[in-house]
Amino acid sequence: MHAIALRIAIVLAAVLVTSSSGLEARAAAGDDETVPSGGDRLILRGGATVAGEIVKRTDTSVWIDVGPQVLEFKVADLAEIIEGDGAVEVDRDESALYSTLESLPERSAREQARLLGPAVVKVATPRGLGSGVIIHPDGYAVTNAHVVQGETALRATVWLPEPDGTLKRTTIEDVELIAVNNHYDLALVRITHPDGKPFDFSLLEHEDALVPGQPIFAIGNPLGLEQTLTEGVVSTRTREIGGLTYIQIDAAINPGNSGGPLFNARGEVVGITNMGILSMEALNFAIPARYVKDFIRHRDAFAFDPSNPNSGHRYHPPPPRRRAGIAPELVTGPPATEVSR
Repeated sequence: MHAIALRIAIVLAAVLVTSSSGLEARAAAGDDETVPSGGDRLILRGGATVAGEIVKRTDTSVWIDVGPQVLEFKVADLAEIIEGDGAVEVDRDESALYSTLESLPERSAREQARLLGPAVVKVATPRGLGSGVIIHPDGYAVTNAHVVQGETALRATVWLPEPDGTLKRTTIEDVELIAVNNHYDLALVRITHPDGKPFDFSLLEHEDALVPGQPIFAIGNPLGLEQTLTEGVVSTRTREIGGLTYIQIDAAINPGNSGGPLFNARGEVVGITNMGILSMEALNFAIPARYVKDFIRHRDAFAFDPSNPNSGHRYHPPPPRRRAGIAPELVTGPPATEVSR
């Protein structure tokens, strides 16, 4: 009885909040029933409407922030879930190419796969294949350096959204290699949309806040099996390998997943999958998003040189010291004034 009474109280509170906010919205918009920019609505089976911001979704429940509090509703009790028009301001630094967004709602992996699938691509070369993720509407995508290593003839398979909600599988031959960083095992490519339209893209994590046990999932093309999703948790976020720290995960990663995105429950790219130990189970790794951001921001330093497909620009080694022994102490500050003699 207590549980039923509590649930009725929650629904009544939601209806009251909706009634007041709904009257204000209609007064300002003149009986316009459209959802405000970024606003969400839950339509209960009884006809009541709850307006606010969806902060989390799973396969069984929805949490919506109505201002004074966050209310939970069972999906089975809802007739419809109406999300805002998506007109939210994305924090995008055009010089950095990637975008972030604060306070994204959490969703189940199944729902995120439906939303994020078009941003995941398959990258193929004459010698093999891998995965990648589009991070910019102009077609800039990140993959692993070892996927494109030594190759210049690249092609990508993308899944373009159709008006009826389906995805059209399309192979694009015109793929440009922009930058390669072998130390991070990252590469930046650019894909040209066949219709000249902007691509769907994924957001990079807004904050570096992974913790062990946090749910994650990967989407990629293991062994060429396209658009495969695997799910797991973060085992540790600080696994040192070769002087870098990697995200260790227990989600299945296989050849062909390399270069694909690792997502959190908010749909942010938290890493790029790049390796696993084949003789072991549930022992796989991803490159943290902080390295991805650093690589993209400084991509000019790793610009691809068409005459040398194995790396970026080559520089001459620094000249060796001419004298043996300990180098003198470095003097900082303004140069001393010379005295004429």
